[in-house]
Amino acid sequence: MTYTDATSSGLMSSDEAKQSYIMGIQSAHALETQATQLINRQLERIESYPEVAAILRQHYGETEAQLQRLDGILQELGTSSSGLKDFATGLSGNMAAMAHTIMSDEIMKNHFANVAFEAFEQATYRSLIAMAQATGFQHHVAIYEASLREEEKTFATLLNMTDQLTTKFMQLSLSGEQAKR
Repeated sequence: MTYTDATSSGLMSSDEAKQSYIMGIQSAHALETQATQLINRQLERIESYPEVAAILRQHYGETEAQLQRLDGILQELGTSSSGLKDFATGLSGNMAAMAHTIMSDEIMKNHFANVAFEAFEQATYRSLIAMAQATGFQHHVAIYEASLREEEKTFATLLNMTDQLTTKFMQLSLSGEQAKR
């Protein structure tokens, strides 16, 4: 069978389609592993922005739950996360967070990266929903939708605080206080 083969119901039931789906889940797992690294590095350094730290701590818990959900789906499918993908993206997350530490506006760079990352995660879960539906794993859709809602909420929270965070950063900078983090 090829990837485009479908059953009479229009589902992609080939081994190749299932493998593509599994690869998508493993990539999402790696992405969430990267998110945990980004959040941890930022939490280690935040000093003047407790409102940002609170959002990151809450989302860290959600991210851990998302990883567990993905692990459960992978286990159901008879496989596991990709250690290589998890390692590479985790390392990438650490490097990205560390790159911002030398910037005089570290908090702002991290904020912009976090907003973009949340959009990336939303797209990932939307893709997994489409893949689950296309391959006949409809029972996974609700799991992905739960994660998508969490990502949408965090995205909206971060995006909506941009003005306030920018103003606070500027005020701290002008007063000579620790503004960058």
